[in-house]
Amino acid sequence: QVQLVESGGGLVQPGGSLTLSCTASGIVFSFNTMGWYRQVPGKMREVVARITNTGDPIYVESVKGRFTISRDNAKSTVYLQMNSLRVEDTAVYLCTAEDYYWGRGTQVTVST
Repeated sequence: QVQLVESGGGLVQPGGSLTLSCTASGIVFSFNTMGWYRQVPGKMREVVARITNTGDPIYVESVKGRFTISRDNAKSTVYLQMNSLRVEDTAVYLCTAEDYYWGRGTQVTVST
């Protein structure tokens, strides 16, 4: 049974930082491209960042220079370091393996 479990969300002020984690089980983690998406009610799910099985990152334009995706294959975990957070980054952040398996998400709220 495949499981992706996200953690690290929360409430942060604009300009602040958060680090999300997603730990996978039931897959050969090192073989998979991992990704982070985000979803706001009433809007389509949006890709935020991906990292290939060789460690190459890809970012959506709106987070370039602010977010960093990384992975630790020994821990079957992918991270999303988020800096300089903006109100518009508020969303549920979901972890995915190959855009096929999905976690349940973790809420990130950026607000004063």
